[in-house]
Amino acid sequence: MSPRWTPDPDVRRGRSVVYNLHAHLVFTTKYRRGALTDPILTRCEQIMRDVCVDFGADLREFNGEDDHVHLLVHYPPTVALSKLVNSLKGVSARYLRQEHAAHLRRYLWDNHLWSPSYFAGSCGGSPLAVVKEYIENQKRPT
Repeated sequence: MSPRWTPDPDVRRGRSVVYNLHAHLVFTTKYRRGALTDPILTRCEQIMRDVCVDFGADLREFNGEDDHVHLLVHYPPTVALSKLVNSLKGVSARYLRQEHAAHLRRYLWDNHLWSPSYFAGSCGGSPLAVVKEYIENQKRPT
């Protein structure tokens, strides 16, 4: 490592890659029913942290309200974000329905916890205008 370079904990390294990929994910409950409570959200965070570890990802931030959750995930380029989302939603739904069946049954039916849709936004790094300007100002060989 160069002595001029200060290590950044967000920049991760693989054998042939250096990356810094973050995604903001939002999952809503089926029909936007207000089924989530504080103990359910606490358990949901634990489950989702374990799933992220299995994928080599890192759940940086988690919070939610009674009808949705927000996640900030730092993930490697070898992970397809859609597969990570499917596992996060599937595993958490299965465990939460097992552990909080009586409560969730009042709000949801047909063994569904999460809506099939989700929001995924890339984040981190520079704003697009800065990246665009950087690319435009590259010294193209003549």
